[in-house]
Amino acid sequence: MFDHRIMAEDKLTLYRDLASALEGLISGETDAVANMANAAALIYETLPDVNWTGFYRNVDGELVLGPFQGRAACIRIPFGSGVCGTAAATRETQLVDDVHAFPGHIACDSASNSEIVVPLVNDGELIGVLDIDSPVTGRFDEEDRAGCERLGEILSRVL
Repeated sequence: MFDHRIMAEDKLTLYRDLASALEGLISGETDAVANMANAAALIYETLPDVNWTGFYRNVDGELVLGPFQGRAACIRIPFGSGVCGTAAATRETQLVDDVHAFPGHIACDSASNSEIVVPLVNDGELIGVLDIDSPVTGRFDEEDRAGCERLGEILSRVL
């Protein structure tokens, strides 16, 4: 059992410590599902004000639900649909202050109000996306983008 209680007074330190804990947690493990499951749990337990953290995997050009923490979620998302599908199609991080204003938003959990989705790419191939939701409108900012993209880089090497 691991106890990765990460407390920090600023986001830079929080994400630095989170990235370090993630690297330690997945070190030496080659199973993608195990790594996604532990990563989802670690991120969910660490980041404040989040209500869903998990992965959608690229399966034959469609996003399919992977390991997550939070309420039950949408199972399949076409590329280009919603925040996750847009991140997959563009391979660009999507930082959305108000998901209800996002064109084509897919409401898996009505409690979610803001979202960040990071595409996971390895050797030019889209593996999937890291998706983090919050009930707080405007929860994610550029520091979160940088921190989550760092987590995505770490994960992309082992998935």
